[in-house]
Amino acid sequence: MNWLNSEAFTLFGQHIKWSDMIGNVIGLVALALGWRRSLWTWPAQFVSGLILFTAFATAHLSGSAGKQIVVMLVAAYGFWQWNRGRQQAQDGSIAVRFATWRERGVLAGAAALGTLAVGGLFTAFPTLSWDPWPDAYIFVGTIVAMYAQARGMVEFWFAWLLVDLVGVPLNFANGFAFSGFVYVIYGALVLWGLRDWWLRSRAAAQPALEGAPA
Repeated sequence: MNWLNSEAFTLFGQHIKWSDMIGNVIGLVALALGWRRSLWTWPAQFVSGLILFTAFATAHLSGSAGKQIVVMLVAAYGFWQWNRGRQQAQDGSIAVRFATWRERGVLAGAAALGTLAVGGLFTAFPTLSWDPWPDAYIFVGTIVAMYAQARGMVEFWFAWLLVDLVGVPLNFANGFAFSGFVYVIYGALVLWGLRDWWLRSRAAAQPALEGAPA
């Protein structure tokens, strides 16, 4: 499997690794499947996490590598959650909704406390990460986003946007240029997916007209 961490090509002076490229392409597919509310988004995220784990682990970015382990665990949870609730929407698709204010507070609080805890750990043990606080922010933000996605919350797209804001410069700085380019594409897909989920959640919230079929 050493070929995964070898150089695939050079783009704009940046060295692109096979693992970085393949893992992120599959990640893009997973995000597109999430936008379509397809159950296959979770197996795709699992495979993407597995490949990217090898990339970050060999680069000694423990935060990013550890994040991929959690990504795989949350992907398994998301698959179970969506498979269990796939008939919740009237058309048989995955039901999506906005989080309650209480749920938003829990997500924001978990993100803040988690970033402080993980960032403190990385700071105390510098060998775990080259960029402790940005790495911690992405680590925790990804978990929060995927959990919200598993619960069918529209807010998961906002969480991904916040992760992108830090992920793009961090990946370029650490030699994962393809990840940086892909994060830019992620941003466009996130905005597209956000619009779709937003409209669907509003439609689902509207009461059915009297006499109309349920």
